[in-house]
Amino acid sequence: MTDSDGATKRGLARLVCALVFALLLAAAASAYAATAGSETSAHAPITRDVLAQASNPAGAPGRTLALSRVTIDPGQALDLHHHPGTQASQVSRGTLTYWVEKGGVTVRRGERVVRRIRAGQHGQIPAGDWIAESPGTIHRGANLGTKPVVILIASLFRTGSPASIPAH
Repeated sequence: MTDSDGATKRGLARLVCALVFALLLAAAASAYAATAGSETSAHAPITRDVLAQASNPAGAPGRTLALSRVTIDPGQALDLHHHPGTQASQVSRGTLTYWVEKGGVTVRRGERVVRRIRAGQHGQIPAGDWIAESPGTIHRGANLGTKPVVILIASLFRTGSPASIPAH
């Protein structure tokens, strides 16, 4: 083997090493970008998803009838608030701890009254139970359990109103 053959082989080896290094660097950058992207779209601890909605339903002009699903992760709480219209809420999974600041709600299971939660009181609403909230009911809820709480909500609000209004 001549010196030029050795130099060619060393040069080729360096080129292969450089290409392998470049490929590894590109793979690492791609993996980092995928991880960084997933961090920016992190799971929200409380979500409200509109499942169905109709504006100006029969008998309620100027109103929006909606069906929503709220999910509250363990250890999370909704701030004190009220709604701009009537809302019926059924806990479909988990147990919601519910505080009333002003007004009150009747907790029901089917048609049967389970209990009433009045101003200054709190209670637990397990899966299968439901409440109807009036616009003047100021309240908050929390998930004190270890699994997500899922609530199905039917609401009738003035069109354009927010789903909830913070209580001051």
